[in-house]
Amino acid sequence: MYAVIRTGGKQYRVAPGDVVEVEKLGGAVGDSVTLNDVLLVANGDTVQVGAPLVEGAAVTAKITGQYRGNKILVFRYRPKKRIRVRRGHRQYLTRLQIESINA
Repeated sequence: MYAVIRTGGKQYRVAPGDVVEVEKLGGAVGDSVTLNDVLLVANGDTVQVGAPLVEGAAVTAKITGQYRGNKILVFRYRPKKRIRVRRGHRQYLTRLQIESINA
């Protein structure tokens, strides 16, 4: 059994027991969170596709970490103009342990 969920503007394929890193969600480590934006639920040969969401479907997950990701460098350069801008960015992330899929 698996589901496709939407959170943080991205879509993730999850199954019970998976560990997923998503953009920051509110809550402390150890809290349980319910994700209601379920786009698809598949159980064996039966597949439910939402339009856009599957009615009554939810994914329950446990927050196992709140942290910041690796730094990415953004460099903007204009030749012959003395314009050189270097910036860094670290995204806030939440690690989720998927517990169950309720269809």
